[in-house]
Amino acid sequence: MVCDAKLKNRVKRALGQMQGVLNMMDEGLPCEDILIQLKAIRNGLDTAMGHLTTQHLLQRIEEKHNVSLSDLDDAIALIVKGL
Repeated sequence: MVCDAKLKNRVKRALGQMQGVLNMMDEGLPCEDILIQLKAIRNGLDTAMGHLTTQHLLQRIEEKHNVSLSDLDDAIALIVKGL
């Protein structure tokens, strides 16, 4: 599986956000603030999972049928938004 830089950056962003949540907990910030950040992390990871799944599917189709599906960026974005 070849992952593009955008997907890696999404995962790195989530990792940084998780560190931020741990810092918020150490600082004793309100539960509501922490929940907001955790929801943002979850949404980001859901989007990353959608991109990963779609990329994997497209790569498998390209390999199996020896075709190029590089012009499907708009369709992929629509699928990921629907997840």
